[in-house]
Amino acid sequence: MPENLIAQNLIRLRAELPDGVSLIAVSKTHTADKIRLAYAAGQRDFAENRLQEALSKQAELADLTDIRWHFIGHLQKNKAKKAIANFDWIHTIDSLALAQKLNHYAENLEKTAKFCLQIKPLPDPQKSGWEIPEFLDQMTQLADCRYLKVQGLMTILPLGLTPPETKQAFLDVKALQQQLNKAGHFPFTLSELSMGMSGDYPLAVKAGSTMIRLGRSIFGARQ
Repeated sequence: MPENLIAQNLIRLRAELPDGVSLIAVSKTHTADKIRLAYAAGQRDFAENRLQEALSKQAELADLTDIRWHFIGHLQKNKAKKAIANFDWIHTIDSLALAQKLNHYAENLEKTAKFCLQIKPLPDPQKSGWEIPEFLDQMTQLADCRYLKVQGLMTILPLGLTPPETKQAFLDVKALQQQLNKAGHFPFTLSELSMGMSGDYPLAVKAGSTMIRLGRSIFGARQ
């Protein structure tokens, strides 16, 4: 995609978004040069879903010291220590075992990432994360992970939903956030909802998303 189109896309998207909604540029499969173009257009939040690819880009872009790096892929437990040390945000805590592993590492770090818990409001064998009943069953054990700076909830919806189904699924995650904050399980208020990608972000924003994760809408097709 030409340099000016990346900048134009970012300008258009920022104009669309209401106050309080953060735009995260999903740079997975795109080159460090494209990230630099988006950075030059004012973008600071970038997301990757593969650890080794992300670390390579981080090294190449080490001069851009104010980038905020978000991890949005499935995180294997044996890579948890490296991820927590190299990302500002991890959106994809998708199991109690991973939460406990990250909590163990976070206990001994001065600077640690911020986290979202990945929720499946609808059954989807292709996605990681908790279905809501299972999540609530494990709530006490999750709340014991006191060193995790849990900031909110994240979701990726199944493919093929109608717009009303999509909106309702997002609203169900929003309702869960409100339920958790009312109950006060976590030491932090769950202020963030990481919901919405290039195909469904307008519905996510209407449902209360505070962080949208867009790749194709900024960079074009994946490489």
